[in-house]
Amino acid sequence: MADSDIYLSVIVPAYNEEDRIVPSLQRMGEYLSAQNYTYEIVVVVDGAKDHTADVVRQLTGRIAHLRLIEQENTGKGGAVTNGMRQTHGRIRLFTDADNSTDIHYFEDMRPLFDEGRDLVISTRHSWDKEGATQKISQPWYRRILGMSGNIFIQIVAVPGIWDTQNGFKAFTSEAATRIFGQTRIKGFGFDIEILAMARHFRYTIGIIPIEWQNDDRSTVGLSNYINVLMQTIQVRWNIIRGIYK
Repeated sequence: MADSDIYLSVIVPAYNEEDRIVPSLQRMGEYLSAQNYTYEIVVVVDGAKDHTADVVRQLTGRIAHLRLIEQENTGKGGAVTNGMRQTHGRIRLFTDADNSTDIHYFEDMRPLFDEGRDLVISTRHSWDKEGATQKISQPWYRRILGMSGNIFIQIVAVPGIWDTQNGFKAFTSEAATRIFGQTRIKGFGFDIEILAMARHFRYTIGIIPIEWQNDDRSTVGLSNYINVLMQTIQVRWNIIRGIYK
């Protein structure tokens, strides 16, 4: 399959995911193989210290159109950016390795792309889109941190979007090339950067509601929340200085 023939590229950033990634990739492969469009699944292993790369490598012969990219540890944003730059799909979607947002939600995104949206994101927050929900809610302290942080994010960088962080976002090839060709944030704050850049470039953003499954094995801690807020300030400063062309 030639690069120019790929309709959907799915980028999966992964760090120490050997215990969770197999069923996620099997689910993606099973679902996508039943669709009527061409696709690829690209796992970007971000300097994992476990056997994530070996596990994915073993699956490449069993799951169609699956390939592996290995890199030194840079952070989730760095892994997604590298994946976006090394894929060729007309639509490029990144999704988390734990499959907390199931791959079938891409079908809800397709009509919005057909209408001309440049990127489509998913939301777990009903204030973004009616019908959004969390099947297994996050712990109370994460909900408080998330809500407080999002108010700050809206004030500083991305007004009007309550769920900037859900890891299921898709871009046209043109938008992906322009945005991920200029990203600076390598950590979890990259979601804010790409949305702020999309607004800055006047791209049209579609939103779909999803039912999100929380995984209590998540390693996101308080320091990550603090770093995201600091990176939000950095994004705003980059916009003010005209860094994003």
